[in-house]
Order: sequence, then structure tokens, then C-alpha cells
Amino acid sequence: MPEPDPFTRTYWDAAAGGRLLLRRCGACGRAHHYPREFCPHCWSEDVTWEDASGRATLYTWSVVHRNDLPPFGDRVPYVAAVVDLAEGPRMMTEVVGVGAAGGGTAGPGPEPGELRAGLELEVVFRDGVPVFGPSRRG
Repeated sequence: MPEPDPFTRTYWDAAAGGRLLLRRCGACGRAHHYPREFCPHCWSEDVTWEDASGRATLYTWSVVHRNDLPPFGDRVPYVAAVVDLAEGPRMMTEVVGVGAAGGGTAGPGPEPGELRAGLELEVVFRDGVPVFGPSRRG
């Protein structure tokens, strides 16, 4: 688990409660993730927390079959991914709920074709950490 500092505690407390937060700039209006105390687009310090919708699309991914670092060794194979959040920012994460990936059960990994760029995803929380699974919106 990440160790929150005084600035990121708001983010991790929200995640523990099932909410994904972003930072939005009051000067240029753009959202960003990971949380920073300034806007990475215009450098303004006029940034505030806001709830994200939890919707995203898959940008890119890699199926990890070997990772000796705890707790990942017990989760292989898993899908390390970058997603485009509906609000605009890209976020590094894990995709769960596809094939054997992300379920903590070793296996061959996701079935061919299950993962594709643009796949609609939604946030879910595992142990207070935001990860993404296939969208249930139909």
C-alpha cells in the first residue's frame, strides 16, 4: 500500500471510501492525475479536488506473467495498463476482471481479443486502490 503524506491523504482516504479523486485547475480548467499541488499544464497553484466519474477507456496494456515483488507475485498474471479517464487525464493502473488477469489466480492470462484499445472500463477498488474493470454500462 502507498504511504499517504499530508497532501495525498485526501486522495487515499477517498479511495478507501470508494471514490476516485482528480485535481482540476481553476486557471486553465484542465484536470490532472496523479495529484499535484500545481497544474502540470499551466503551473497554476489554483487546483482543487473533484470526484471523477470513474469511467475510462483502455489506452495501452501489458500482461505481466512474472513479478517477484510482494504482493504482485501472488497476482500473476495481471494486466498493467494506462487508461484515459473520461475527464481527460491518463492514469497508470491495473485492469481486473478479464480472463485470469487481476483475479489473483495464476493462469494463462486474458483471452485473445478481450483487451483492445478503447475498451470501456470503470473504476473498482481493491484494498483502497483504484483499479479498472470492464464497464457494466450497457
